[in-house]
Amino acid sequence: MTTRMTHGGRSVSARRNYQLSGWLTFAGVLSIVVGAFNVIDGVVALFKDSYYVVNSNQILVFNFTAWGWYWLVLGALQIVVGVGILTGKMWARVIGVAFAFLAAIGHLAFLAAFPIWSVLTIALCILLMYALIAPPAGARGD
Repeated sequence: MTTRMTHGGRSVSARRNYQLSGWLTFAGVLSIVVGAFNVIDGVVALFKDSYYVVNSNQILVFNFTAWGWYWLVLGALQIVVGVGILTGKMWARVIGVAFAFLAAIGHLAFLAAFPIWSVLTIALCILLMYALIAPPAGARGD
């Protein structure tokens, strides 16, 4: 909320009710990037499972088709949440932490299939969780 006051013929903006946070802008962009990475992982798992290091019998829990849908849906949701974070929505921060956690655990299970990429994405998810948790409650990433 911004109010305008006039002093001597010029306008002065009053202080806003929220703090600007570079961390939230970073978190929003990072959520979109990690979501895009997960969408790419999902598309590759669905259409070219021979791309991965191991066959589908050696990965933890699911086959590549199930992982493909998991990454595709989670990645698309992370992109939407990233846009929500950039617009300053508190619900997006909360859901962003949950989705980053799910992505990190998923990449931990997917580690045998795509080791280096999974480790890098886990690190990005941890950084994303920190960027979402560290700013004060009223902060915005405008």
